[in-house]
Formats: sequence, structure tokens, C-alpha cells
Amino acid sequence: MESADCPAQAAPAPASAPGTSGSAAVPPFVTAVRERVAQVVVGQDVVVERLLIALFTGGHLLLQGMPGLAKTLLVNTVARAIDLQFSRVQFTIDLLPSDIVGSEILDQRAGEFRIHRGPVFTNLLLADEINRAAPKVQSALLEAMQERRVTIGNQTFTLPAPFLVIATQNPIEQSGTFELPEAQLDRFMLCHRLGYPAAGEEEEVLRRTLALGLKEDGRGAVPKTSFDLLGQAPVVSIEDLVRTMGAVQKVFVSEVFLKHVVELVRRTRTTGEIEVGASPRAGIALVQAARARAFVQGRDYAVPEDLFALAEDVLLHRIRLKYEALAEGLTGAAVLKKLMSDLH
Repeated sequence: MESADCPAQAAPAPASAPGTSGSAAVPPFVTAVRERVAQVVVGQDVVVERLLIALFTGGHLLLQGMPGLAKTLLVNTVARAIDLQFSRVQFTIDLLPSDIVGSEILDQRAGEFRIHRGPVFTNLLLADEINRAAPKVQSALLEAMQERRVTIGNQTFTLPAPFLVIATQNPIEQSGTFELPEAQLDRFMLCHRLGYPAAGEEEEVLRRTLALGLKEDGRGAVPKTSFDLLGQAPVVSIEDLVRTMGAVQKVFVSEVFLKHVVELVRRTRTTGEIEVGASPRAGIALVQAARARAFVQGRDYAVPEDLFALAEDVLLHRIRLKYEALAEGLTGAAVLKKLMSDLH
């Protein structure tokens, strides 16, 4: 989405921002992760930025795009670049809630039930093609995503820290998919929509694929894929991540910036084209994400550019247009862009 003109008075002056210098360089953590990702994935710089924002804020991220856009590969690459516990769940129509959170299993020798913990007990959970499972299964993640804990039987367990869900989904018009419930969509801090790569990037993908060669397996062999490049050691530790999360919490956000966020969120509830507007959770997500984006960009203060760059990813999946607006050919992105252009 094209950036709207930024209100001049919304940008905090670096000289007056408490505890900020305005001259911070891109953090080494960000550079190290980006360089590792670039070895495996071509382009997708914006998606990597959104992944880092989710990591630094503990928010959840939904990646939406057509099959074959390297969504799963990208998440795998970022997860392996950081020394985190990583689990992947392939969502299918026959998946059960217990396949995600775990279950009670009868130990016949001891004559008692014991807890089998599911893949949700991890730092980073990749919910691959999340909209291919039934809503009942998708709802199994609600408690984990909101409260960072799960209930199995009559016991409640706290999930490891940090914990975040990065989900991928194909567009809902693809066969065999279900639309995510609104309650679950609201749990995702960001929903980023991936597009097709540029011509030059797509050519580079083909060149790299041709150069991969074969992977021998016993007496046989199979052609290598980009997933075969994921065996390298992490480039940053969980301690580095924790320190970075602390630094993000110190990024300065001005009162004027907060007022613009509140005004934009409230406009989604009052404009005539929108039936369901954004909740207060959207404003929290927008401020937190803007602070993290400022850090990724090498700044220690948020500017209007952060708001406009992130508004679509934060708000678009939280609003629903009225039938009349859809009948007129309007889209959520077009309505949101108009709301942002009217900010003053």
C-alpha cells in the first residue's frame, strides 16, 4: 500500500525525545538474521521485517499468500537462525485439538493418567496452512495465543517464554479451506499478504535452484531443495533476543503518535463503509509494532512512516466492510487508505 502524506506535526523531534539520539544504526541482531535469511530466501525483505517485529513484541503473525511463495521456508529459516525451540503443525481437515495442545493418556501400568504435551509447548509454533483445519481446531489455539497457557484435562500449563504463533494460509477462495473465526483473527498482531516476486528475484530463485545439485541417500539420490540449506547453526541466541526485546521496549513513542493511532482506530468504527471496526487490541498492536519497526529501521523513536507502513497489516484483517460497500466494488484496503489520508 502506498504511504499517505505524513502529518508534519506527528513526527517527534529526535532532539526532544527523552533518552534518544536519533542516530542509532541497524542493530546487529537484525543484520545477522537478515543475512542468514538472504542465503536461503530471495527478496521478501518486508516479510522478514514483519517476522522480526513479531519476535521482538511477542505478537503473532499471519502470512497470507498463494501456494509456492516460500512462506513455510521463510519461517523455517528465521526460526533456525535464532536459538529457539521450534515446532511445526501441518493443519489438515482431520486434525484434532489434542494434536496441538496435548492430551491425557492412560498409563495402564501405573493405573493413572499422565499428560502428553503437544507441539504448542515451544517458543515458535508454525501453524502451516492454518485455514485448512476446521474452526474447532483453530479455536484450540485461542487460549495459547492470548494467555500463553493451555488447559489439558483439569490442569493448566504455562507455555515457554517467549512464545509466538506464526501461521500461514492460502486465500480462502482456494478449495478445501475455512475462513478463520474473527476471535482468532483478532489475536494476530499482524496479517501480512505476500505477493509474487519481481522478475529479477524470480530469475534468481531459478538460478539458485539449478545450482543446488543432488542429495545422496544411501544408494540413491534426490534433487536438493532450499530446505536442505537450513542445517546451519543459529546466528543469534535466545539471550540476544531477550536483550533485543528489552531494547524495543525503550523506543520512544510521542503523545501525538498515540493520538493519531487512536483516531485511526476509532475511524474504522464510525465510517459508513465498515460494518465491524477494529477493537482496542488493534491500537495496542499498532503502537507495539510501530515501536519494533522503528528499532528494526535503526531508530529509537517512532515516526508517522511506521504507522502508515503497518496500518494495513494491523487493521485490515480486523475490519469487515458492509454489504453495500462490497456491492459498490470497494475493498478494505481502499477504505483504509482513505481513512489514513484523512488524518490530520
